[in-house]
Amino acid sequence: MSPPAPTYRVAIIGGGPAGLMAAEVLSGAGVAVDLYDAMPSVGRKFLLAGVGGMNITHAEDYSAFVGRYGERAERLRPLLDAFNPGALREWIHGLGIDTFVGSSGRVFPTDMKAAPLLRAWLKRLRENGVRIHTRQRWLGWDDHGALRIAGPEGETRVDAHATLLALGGGSWARLGSDGAWVPLLAARGVAIAPLQPANCGFEVAGWSAHLREKFAGAPLKTVSLALPGVTPRKGEFVLTATGIEGSLVYALSAQIRDTINRDGVATVLLDLLPDRTQSQIASALAKPRGSQSMAKHLHRQLKLDGVKAALLRELADAETFQDPQALATAIKAMPIRLLRPRPLDEAISSAGGVPFDALDDNLMLQRLPGVFCSGEMLDWEAPTGGYLLTACFASGRYAAEGMLRWLQTEEPTATQG
Repeated sequence: MSPPAPTYRVAIIGGGPAGLMAAEVLSGAGVAVDLYDAMPSVGRKFLLAGVGGMNITHAEDYSAFVGRYGERAERLRPLLDAFNPGALREWIHGLGIDTFVGSSGRVFPTDMKAAPLLRAWLKRLRENGVRIHTRQRWLGWDDHGALRIAGPEGETRVDAHATLLALGGGSWARLGSDGAWVPLLAARGVAIAPLQPANCGFEVAGWSAHLREKFAGAPLKTVSLALPGVTPRKGEFVLTATGIEGSLVYALSAQIRDTINRDGVATVLLDLLPDRTQSQIASALAKPRGSQSMAKHLHRQLKLDGVKAALLRELADAETFQDPQALATAIKAMPIRLLRPRPLDEAISSAGGVPFDALDDNLMLQRLPGVFCSGEMLDWEAPTGGYLLTACFASGRYAAEGMLRWLQTEEPTATQG
């Protein structure tokens, strides 16, 4: 594709992975790029994702990888095909950052940090001529289609031949993803799927004071969770003061949330000992315990103690503890009723946003020619494990390439919206 004339000027709203990737593609094609971000610096949520280890993508089989995007897998497939996990790793290597594959298949920078990658990337962008404007909040459009941008020195108007919106979803507002763009697009007739928590914790009706005070924050390791009729997932999660959260919960969060939306409540089944069968557990519990307390019996026969034993006491009635078969059943399928997700602003990511049906094949809004969307503000979700970042990178790149095609064919004037 031959690049458009360098006299074209594009505005990118949002300095996360999607917006920065689009800036790279566009500036590399000779387009003048101005990137605006409301925060004091760009990539703030990206940096937070790197705390404890920057999981950039995943090395599993590609068809399985695409399947992680659930109902939006086929919508996202063209974007991911154009910039798959292997291509993403090569791009990172081009920034001088080495990567490795962990035992779980997750891909990390060798030093496990996000900051060096972001620094190298911003250096490249500035060398390509990208102008980054921070503390600049997008307020929509004026009556003539110019972008309204508010900064410390007041409001300005920006004319652009095309605009990319890469404003993130609705989680972690303090890092810039506050969902403030929703009413701005809705006012222009763009249908928006409501933003909802994804990769989030859930609340129960209420734990006992004893469980909250002694075990809130305690991890439950080597357990499995399942919704009724769904294959259990093995892993770990954390007991919180209000309910449950953590990686195993996040893996099921979309199904749990959708069940709550439909039924008003979701019941997950917790297996405290997934590596032992119910008959093995029942046989162990049926052994005489003599004068031993039930707590010591559980520990001696099953190594079941701590937060696991406390949660069993919390959720199983006294009669269950008198019957080895009933207790074994409880240990293998303990029901936990979940009433609601934790607030959106606490979630790792969000579901909902701009539906793909509102976009053309270039990720341009059909109601707003010259306005493109990418990243988490699109209506998709994915589990943690590198899937979120990969799709953000891929969608930013795809939208930028769509902008280049549109600029070449439409020859727009320097306002739209």
